[in-house]
Amino acid sequence: MDSRTALTLSIGVLGGLAVALTAEVITVPIWVVFLAWASFFFVGGGIAGWVRSVSSNLVGVVIASASLYAAYLMGGSLLVTAVAVGVGSALMVQASWVPLLSTTPAVVVGFASTVSTVAGTGNDITVTTISHPGLVAAVACVLGASFGLLSEYAATVMTKKSGEQRVTTTETPSTEGSTA
Repeated sequence: MDSRTALTLSIGVLGGLAVALTAEVITVPIWVVFLAWASFFFVGGGIAGWVRSVSSNLVGVVIASASLYAAYLMGGSLLVTAVAVGVGSALMVQASWVPLLSTTPAVVVGFASTVSTVAGTGNDITVTTISHPGLVAAVACVLGASFGLLSEYAATVMTKKSGEQRVTTTETPSTEGSTA
């Protein structure tokens, strides 16, 4: 099977599984899972891509949580929140000086995922339960990158010819030009 078809099938099946899983078992926002899944492919895929995507996403989650908490501590007005988010946005770009975090859009995915989780769940950044938006976004980011790795692995398996052995762990189906 060609790599695009294999990736199409693996993402299609696993995408449906992700929806069911996040609706019934690990109740995190599916949109965050899909954003983190895209982030995984954006940073290059493979084990290194998983590490890079999760690290970047989690740094974004931490920066967003800190920005929203700072805004809360300063009264939470629109102006204060805008300034806090602006400072957080600048910090995301500065994080790119760290080689592991050099793909700023992957950091933005974590930041945006946290902010959207606050808005989507109605849970404030001050929640001290398992429903904390930062924790929820972090779990969803790890889950999304994991689905990315699994979909890439499944597509690789489907593209192997019978009797062929995989020589390296860097062989992955091409995602060039795809929306994955």
